[in-house]
Amino acid sequence: MTSKEHHKHPKLARPGYGFYARQEWALVGAPCSTIQTLSGQIIEQLSARFACAYLDANHQPVDMPNSLKSGAAMDYVDAIDFKQFNTKGEIGPFQFRALFNDLDFVLVNGNHHEAAAQIVMIDPDKKDSLHRKLNRLTNVKLLILKDETVTPFDFLKESISDLDTVPRVYLQDIDGIVSFFEKEMALNTAMLNGLVLAGGQSQRMGQDKGLIEWHGIPQREHLANLLGPLCESVFISCREDQLAGIHENLQALPDTFSGLGPFGAILSAFRAYPDRAWLVVACDLPLLDRPSLEYLIQSRCVKKIATAYRVVDDAFPEPLITIWEPKAYAVMLSFLAQGYSCPRKVLINANAEVITAPNPEALQNVNSREDFEKMLANPAFSSQLAVDQSKHEL
Repeated sequence: MTSKEHHKHPKLARPGYGFYARQEWALVGAPCSTIQTLSGQIIEQLSARFACAYLDANHQPVDMPNSLKSGAAMDYVDAIDFKQFNTKGEIGPFQFRALFNDLDFVLVNGNHHEAAAQIVMIDPDKKDSLHRKLNRLTNVKLLILKDETVTPFDFLKESISDLDTVPRVYLQDIDGIVSFFEKEMALNTAMLNGLVLAGGQSQRMGQDKGLIEWHGIPQREHLANLLGPLCESVFISCREDQLAGIHENLQALPDTFSGLGPFGAILSAFRAYPDRAWLVVACDLPLLDRPSLEYLIQSRCVKKIATAYRVVDDAFPEPLITIWEPKAYAVMLSFLAQGYSCPRKVLINANAEVITAPNPEALQNVNSREDFEKMLANPAFSSQLAVDQSKHEL
């Protein structure tokens, strides 16, 4: 006998997705050709800074690829200038969110599809069509008037209580329309949290690397202090058995993806706060300084899944002093599903921004007793230690 009783699922923090992505707008109320042209103009001006997408429908007869006619589930075309997937399968919100995960915003032809936010275009030729879609206007962000001779329709005034507060612009004012999207994207850029990776076993070092007092206090506290002025919130990533030892003034974030090392720590951070970006730093970086962190933040590229430094004397990115954007969460989970738990492999094989450190020595890590002795003899460390001592004296 099968029980029909509903079993509650664990409560998880869900990313702030709409139908397709975190930021999406349906342009509705104008002919499709006008929506297509305007969307192209917006994307042309913003695509250098943001990963953009456009979603439309085609109700005209189109010749189906032969492979689909033959019964294939999917057809892929590797064209010279673009790639194309064709499928007969249904695509729902869960699939769309995965497909559009890497995008910063999606523009939608609202004549055919809905979106979480709407841009209402006031065009007398589409008045009746817009009226039929009134129930879709749940979060109107902008009114675009066809020209100076038109005003919002009465049914909009009656149905949208705050219509008078919605900004307005004319269709020919492309700069004004683009400025609206720039402001929206700036307002919705993910806030930056800091994450100090202190949950490792430190087997090669022989002692907890997060507790080494390179600068007069435990390293994990020193790094939290460095990150504090630069981030919205700072957390110490740790194992469950380390919680009791975390200073009461610090926020602990225990691993919920156990046994995966730094990869699991980053996933645990996203699991707790999926709409935050994470500035991740390992606790084995005694020379890491504020200017290096500030340069990384200034170089942040929200269009990519992450912004990382190159490893010293290497071409590979350093995943453990990196800004991971919210879109990295789904990417990392997809790597995990394929049997990979290396954050560097994610940076190498996904769309990451990799930059050169202004002070490469700040990225030197200390993982073993041999590294420890070398660092103590490093003039750069002696110099930084002197600076720390002078600050304490002040």
